Amino acid sequence: MHMYDVISHKKNGNALSGKEIRFFIDGFTRGEIPDYQAAALLMAICLKGMDEEETAALTEAMLHSGDFADLSSIPGIKVDKHSTGGVGDKTSMIIGPIVASCGIPVAKMSGRGLGHTGGTIDKLESIPGLQTSLDISRFCDIVRSAGIAIIGQSGDVAPADKKLYALRDVTATIDSIPLIASSIMSKKLASGSDAILLDVKTGSGAFMKSLDESITLAQAMVSIGVRFGRRVMALITDMDTPLGSAIGNALEVQEAVDTLRGQGPDDLTAVCVELASYMLLLAGSERDIESCRQKARSAISSGRALRKLCVMAEAQGGDISVLTYGFKEAPVKSGFNAGASGYITHMDAEACGMASLSLGAGRVRKEDSIDYSAGILLHKKTGDKVAAGEPVATLHTSSDGKLREAEAILSSAITIEDSAPAAAKTIYAIVSEDNVTLL
Repeated sequence: MHMYDVISHKKNGNALSGKEIRFFIDGFTRGEIPDYQAAALLMAICLKGMDEEETAALTEAMLHSGDFADLSSIPGIKVDKHSTGGVGDKTSMIIGPIVASCGIPVAKMSGRGLGHTGGTIDKLESIPGLQTSLDISRFCDIVRSAGIAIIGQSGDVAPADKKLYALRDVTATIDSIPLIASSIMSKKLASGSDAILLDVKTGSGAFMKSLDESITLAQAMVSIGVRFGRRVMALITDMDTPLGSAIGNALEVQEAVDTLRGQGPDDLTAVCVELASYMLLLAGSERDIESCRQKARSAISSGRALRKLCVMAEAQGGDISVLTYGFKEAPVKSGFNAGASGYITHMDAEACGMASLSLGAGRVRKEDSIDYSAGILLHKKTGDKVAAGEPVATLHTSSDGKLREAEAILSSAITIEDSAPAAAKTIYAIVSEDNVTLL
């Protein structure tokens, strides 16, 4: 078999066989297929697409390119959650403890942030001393004792995906549903959980900008998961405006703590209760979703979920005093005020993420360092009425020199008009193996 023929086959609109896909993934992972040929095939896939069989075969090939996490020593149904990424998305730090406090083990491997999207691992590492680089044995020990652990990708999980993603990033082949679905699901399947809830974002701050695209991606991932014997569902959630009020690592951890105290923003609380409820449903905690919702709300109101977060953070070496007394604040804080009177009709999530990035809260390249105290605290969001000069946000950073760029980006992100916008949804649809329910 020759790579030229595989590229030509897909370029002409044909479905690739499982043998062709394995040949490509195995050869590329071993370094036998050069980047220029891999890039050519990726572009052909972007332009011609892949059917369900091809996408499953690609997922399986990437899944088997590296290690698997063996979670069999942890009793019970292990449940995981994956978000397609967004701005202000600190849900894992909230829903994980909720679910674990209800007796369901949560063994989660998460990623770091890049560009406008934040990463759960970076957020957790803003807790002094907290370790996210743990081997599988220690990871399982903590899940057994604490009920939950959240770590970075451990071992050599789906190395083919790492190589392919780096190439996709520089060849304009990121936005292909088969490539996105196989990338996400190869890592989730390798992570070892029995049940997976997918949080697929839609809107300006998401990979998928439209609801239809988001549903199509969710259906592709659910189909893959079910095919591989996992319990899988997806929720389509809003990322047209940042989730919650905090953008930035320590700021988001503090907001997660506030939410677990029952004092979080309404949109964040609503999304987290739903995500946690569907995780409980997938794990078989209750027979119906309303009972799961009651269980999730009780975990918050009783304080059990917050205590579980503290237990997890301490088990992973974190100084949990910051969860009680607060984090060290950034040396520079500056107010950002409304430029006109009216209603905020749009707050572009991606631009808000880029403003936070310019303050030091994220990284452009994987090797960049992060200022954990940097970020944005929003006081107003889409739908809110504002007066000219009224505070809309507070910017947190390490130096005055970083403010100007962030202010310019944030100014372009916010649209103020005379009339109030229609109320936005936080959750748009639920995708299961059998159907799509629009909300």
